[in-house]
Amino acid sequence: MTSTGEERDGMGRDGPWWWERRRSAALDVGLGVVSAAECAVEGVPFAHEAGIPVALGVLFGIVVGATLVLRRRWPIAVVLVAIAVTPAAMGFLLAVVGLYTLASSDVPRRITATLASMSLAGTFVVMYMRTRGDVEADGTLVIVLSVFVAVALTVPPVLLGLYIGARRRLMESLHERADSLERELSLLADRAEERAEWARTEERTRIAREMHDVVAHRVSLMVVHAAALQAVAAKDPVKAVRNAALVGDMGRQALTELREMLGVLRAESPKPASASLARPALVGIFEDGPSIGELEALVGQSRTAGMVVELDVRGECPDYPAEVEQTAYRVVQEALTNCHKHAPGAKVVVRLAHRDAEVAMQVENGPCDGKAAEPGLPSGGNGLVGMRERVLGLGGVFVSGSTEDGGFKVSAVLPRER
Repeated sequence: MTSTGEERDGMGRDGPWWWERRRSAALDVGLGVVSAAECAVEGVPFAHEAGIPVALGVLFGIVVGATLVLRRRWPIAVVLVAIAVTPAAMGFLLAVVGLYTLASSDVPRRITATLASMSLAGTFVVMYMRTRGDVEADGTLVIVLSVFVAVALTVPPVLLGLYIGARRRLMESLHERADSLERELSLLADRAEERAEWARTEERTRIAREMHDVVAHRVSLMVVHAAALQAVAAKDPVKAVRNAALVGDMGRQALTELREMLGVLRAESPKPASASLARPALVGIFEDGPSIGELEALVGQSRTAGMVVELDVRGECPDYPAEVEQTAYRVVQEALTNCHKHAPGAKVVVRLAHRDAEVAMQVENGPCDGKAAEPGLPSGGNGLVGMRERVLGLGGVFVSGSTEDGGFKVSAVLPRER
């Protein structure tokens, strides 16, 4: 389980003053106490050599050694103090820990190299001066011994500090990258959820549109025939029986189309909705749906219901994709349904033109016949919206509006290939 950058910052900052953690403060205070004790002991011979009171030398050593507590806050100052007291032969722990801290910090490398070189040179000079009179040998041995001590006290802590600093920066970089990746994954998850919600909404809209087109037309014709049946039941029993049979046939057709649609929806395996699944969920409906070739039968149903409909087809009908076939059929179907609802008794002209790269359709009704009674069909106001969505979804053009003579016209053009 990973934690974000803010969580790590909150967990890491619990120490006083400049320390990030309490254990770091305890470690530095402990090192400062040990360094102060070391320098206090080394302050005794320094006091004798300098000709000052011992107590003053011890106090000086305590103050010098205690500066190690500040190593995380001011590493450069700690190293400078260690270099300054090198001639007094004190502060070995101060110098070693100070160089390590300086090398592992974010101080520029040129400053670290300069101070490390000064510490190396200072340690070499002090060791050479102190061992030159103590070792009964040639100067070469003294130089070698001085170089060895200077390198041993300077190079290892610097190299270790550089390694630890590089490792820490690498870990910080990895943490930052992990935080960035976590934020990106969270953003991608949010976007995926938005796309899934969009896909679910689109699919619900498409299903609602299919249900509307299937039910509205059939039921509208059934209502028209039922009204005619009620009007002629007593006067013309033969016509009443014929109308009743038509109502039954249309009801069965509506139920058949609904069963086919629901069968396709049930056949889909239950998978999480996503943008890639929005359209495939209704592929079966497009494949098994109505086609342009069934428009003549559709027009015939409206004629049977008493509407005067003229069908004008121009051009030879090529093979269209299933989506284009069904969309063209549904546009004409919904337009005829609107004519039944809003223009009873009006003459309707259905035009269909097959062109090279597109198919065009137009349904136009004249002004309403004032003698015809309104069928009383409910309208949800979604018919034109659904037609427009269908046509624009295939990259076509949809136009609807009133005509100059008081009628209404619906026109659509669908490309043969998307």
